[in-house]
Amino acid sequence: MTEPVPYAALPDRKPGARFFDADYRVRTGDVDQDMRVRLDAVARYLQDAANDNIAVLPFADTDPFWIIRRTVIDVLVPLTWPSDFRVERWCGALSTRWTDMRVSLFGRTETNRFNPEPRPDGHIETVAFWINVNDRGMPSRISDLAMETLTGMTDEHRLRWRSMNPAAAPDPAETALPDRDHVLRSTDFDPFKHLNNAAYFEAVEDELVDHPDLVAGPHRAVIEYLRPVTPGTPVTVRRVRHDDVLLMWLLIPGDDAPVVAASVSVGRIPRDEAAGRSAGRSPADAQ
Repeated sequence: MTEPVPYAALPDRKPGARFFDADYRVRTGDVDQDMRVRLDAVARYLQDAANDNIAVLPFADTDPFWIIRRTVIDVLVPLTWPSDFRVERWCGALSTRWTDMRVSLFGRTETNRFNPEPRPDGHIETVAFWINVNDRGMPSRISDLAMETLTGMTDEHRLRWRSMNPAAAPDPAETALPDRDHVLRSTDFDPFKHLNNAAYFEAVEDELVDHPDLVAGPHRAVIEYLRPVTPGTPVTVRRVRHDDVLLMWLLIPGDDAPVVAASVSVGRIPRDEAAGRSAGRSPADAQ
């Protein structure tokens, strides 16, 4: 694979399926200089929603450990500050060891003296590939209790992994831009000494400063986590721009040469498709 998978809208929730919902608020630390909620902030929202959801699920004790293999973020209409937003979370597909967890974010914009102009309500659709693991970090079969809870949310019970990004980084001689270092901070790591999922997107946001056209309209960001990044590991960013898509590879030292820790793509979503998605109301609003 040399290019990311073409855009296809994320599937809607199964009619009548149960879901978790909660309200959150956009903070000033979540936005860029144009008041747009950054991708790393969206990733933190997804983590908060997942933690809050798992805490009230019946399998919180039997299936407490999960890792994320991929996150897809479709920014149809950006969340902005000031606003609050509603999160709706459910299982969109699953197999015996992993799930696709879908999350919708619906913003309710406000105005204040710092951002007085009316703006459209934000709308973001996401999906993350979650793998159930045991206390040693190895993929593990989802418990019967968790399966009973999740299977009612979806009719897709044979989920398989399919990569959406090019996993192999190009040779640096083939790229127009030189590699650059990305400095990690101690605050980027969680209690298990893993690089926080949101911290990966900070590297992406650093790169998007030079590609403002990609986030000026509807866009999709896809990150696939290939290898763990531990404290003290140097990270190098390699990137290529192909038309309306930015490709990035976060590289870490390997035995003989750098290896890819994560692959990223950020590309435009056709405006007509984004408009069709964002025009519809949340299924929960109609209940």
